Amino acid sequence: MATLVGKKIVRDVFLALVRVHVLHHAARERIFGVEMMEELKRHGYDIGPGTLYPLLHSLEESGVLVSAQEVVGGKVRKYYRTTRNGDALLSELRAKIGELVDEVLEDRSPRRPATRQKN
Repeated sequence: MATLVGKKIVRDVFLALVRVHVLHHAARERIFGVEMMEELKRHGYDIGPGTLYPLLHSLEESGVLVSAQEVVGGKVRKYYRTTRNGDALLSELRAKIGELVDEVLEDRSPRRPATRQKN
């Protein structure tokens, strides 16, 4: 069973991956919340509106997404796209992710014994 610290780290990484996924799709075409939840679910991320919408709002507040409202079927729908800053951030993240994948997934060497850190 994972420790509380381990669970927090997993959640932090999970949310970071969701952010990258959102930026990726918003750079390709405009997105909206329900559609993004379905896309994320298709990739194994079970994320609800209580997590996704605050994440979208924080990405917009940070200047990497911009939104526009449109009436669809009598309801207001908020669409998101990346900004220039969002596109630049995504480009930087792609490079970092590529480097990480090369190092972590391609390194198939035997595991070294763990060393204990002194406190």
